[in-house]
Amino acid sequence: MQYRTLGRTGIKVSPYGLGTLMLATAMGNAPEDSARVIHKALDAGINLIDTADAYGDSEEVVGQALKGRRDDVVLATKFGRPTGQDPNRRGGSRRWIVAAVENSLRRLRTDHIDLYQLHFPDPDTEVEETLSALTDLLRSGKVRAIGASHTPTADIVEAQWVAERRGLARFSTEQPHYSLLNRGIERELLPVTQRFGMGTLVWGPLGQGLLTGRVRAGQDNTLLRAGLMGHLNDERRLETVERLIVLAGEAGLPITHLAMAFTIAHPGVTSALIGARTMDHLDGLLSGLDVTLTDDLLDRIDEIVPPGSDVGTLDQAYRPPAIENPSLRRRPLTTRDAA
Repeated sequence: MQYRTLGRTGIKVSPYGLGTLMLATAMGNAPEDSARVIHKALDAGINLIDTADAYGDSEEVVGQALKGRRDDVVLATKFGRPTGQDPNRRGGSRRWIVAAVENSLRRLRTDHIDLYQLHFPDPDTEVEETLSALTDLLRSGKVRAIGASHTPTADIVEAQWVAERRGLARFSTEQPHYSLLNRGIERELLPVTQRFGMGTLVWGPLGQGLLTGRVRAGQDNTLLRAGLMGHLNDERRLETVERLIVLAGEAGLPITHLAMAFTIAHPGVTSALIGARTMDHLDGLLSGLDVTLTDDLLDRIDEIVPPGSDVGTLDQAYRPPAIENPSLRRRPLTTRDAA
């Protein structure tokens, strides 16, 4: 395993990281089965494990599985998504951060978190407050590095500026989605994270299931969530996948290996998070660790999905308030005309 430096933190992480949303018991796994997946990943050289307080009981499952192996792991978790009906059990306020970190430490059975990440931007909280609380956690030793996820490029820049002007710790990492089908972050976000020396952990490298070969155009599939998620039924995305499957076949690769090797080939990507739920899923991905894509193959991918472009969007993609809330993009009715 060739380890990479996580931004400017000095922490070394594997090019593949293990995302653990699918290892929660609500996803159908028994804790002992999830532990076997985690141990197999560690034995293969994967040292980055990413979870979140909003992933059901994922933190508990991970904490139990890491008993006796905690020091071998770069343990990342996230806060900010709702964890209950109480409106204060979410977001980036100091009030919630100091409570959330203690909850995560307890569930993970550890005295420190290697990377603590804001799961989604919080439009109701000044980034200065969030960074101030996180800076205190760093100084206390409970957290070793801080990062964010789903952050629009402009907000990344603002957070870096606020940290510098206020003498606060800065976000060292960002976690966006990136795959053969969704390359939009190549246009602005990745150049910005590279400029600021940030590590980038990308999620969804297999297109949330679409780049596994289990969902095909014009065919029935066995993927349960295909009936629940629009992006798995987008005809344009499915047609593009068919072209990528042909390309992978010509290269003698499974589509999963092509997809994973593509994400970690970008110089701005530190690690790609795989969401393997079973040993078979993990074994299939680990068998592609040594796959290297040639310039010619990357050029052919560019012809199918141009750099910096997206083929549709993921259901889980972050929608900023300006897009989600109609009142932020529509003037009051009485002021919309020019008369």
